Amino acid sequence: MASTGVNLRVAPTVSLKASQLAALKRFLEAAYDEPFVEDWDHALGGVHFLIEEGDDVLAHASVVERWLETELKRLRTGYVEAVATRPDRQRAGFGSRVMQRASDYIRAEFELGGLSTGENAFYARFGWETWRGPTFVRTSDGLERTAGEDGSVMILRTPLTPSLNLAESISCEWRAGDVW
Repeated sequence: MASTGVNLRVAPTVSLKASQLAALKRFLEAAYDEPFVEDWDHALGGVHFLIEEGDDVLAHASVVERWLETELKRLRTGYVEAVATRPDRQRAGFGSRVMQRASDYIRAEFELGGLSTGENAFYARFGWETWRGPTFVRTSDGLERTAGEDGSVMILRTPLTPSLNLAESISCEWRAGDVW
């Protein structure tokens, strides 16, 4: 298929109309084949990377600001959320295009990139590394272990990333739904 009419758009959440956000949510629910509730909230408030063909979304990723902490460092992190490609358009490079642009954005704007996935090999192609140390969430009661996330958290180094030991512990702030 020729790429005529297929465009990559970068848009902050605040610039999207209510109808565009509703269409994006429907797209994500269809792509994931499940309701998007807390995960939808996690995808908002940052920058969206969209591959569109006319009014149709073919692929999406968003980057929101979070604070990840290692044993000694607190890092302003571009956290990737809601990566999806329309099921009937998968394997055409659209997901790779949005992730390459999202990764470039993170490298230019943040101290670190972060995400949680079960598809580590896909993200490794863009320079993402699997965090090997234990994972935690920061709560009002202190650190709480998130052992189920071990091996699924990935980071992207940027020009601002300090020296990191990927075997140290890492934590994220608490949020409703999936904390990572």
